[in-house]
Amino acid sequence: MLAFDALDAWWWPYLFIVIAGWLVTDFWRFLGVFLAGNLSEDSEIMVLVRAIATALVAGVIARIVLFPTGSLAGSPLLLRVGAVVAGFAVFWWVRRNLFLGLLVAEIVLLGGWLLIG
Repeated sequence: MLAFDALDAWWWPYLFIVIAGWLVTDFWRFLGVFLAGNLSEDSEIMVLVRAIATALVAGVIARIVLFPTGSLAGSPLLLRVGAVVAGFAVFWWVRRNLFLGLLVAEIVLLGGWLLIG
């Protein structure tokens, strides 16, 4: 039987995670592509799906900013919020360019860390 502890090789758990993760996520991706092929982008279900996806991303960002873990937890709340605000402002200022918004947020965060620490 193919299980997480089936082999005693050091690489087996990593390969198992990759295979199991790939099979589980790609199944749902392929099913989504198959089922969404005939849906209009403006249909009510797609608007709902987009709203849910946006809310999930916003929730994850809020959690990371307000309740960080790891080394980010050592930075002040004002610095984290300032980086998000600066990145969001640049995102809108340069016509919704995600790369530049993220770059500015990173620069503000790393610059703040260098100035504080």
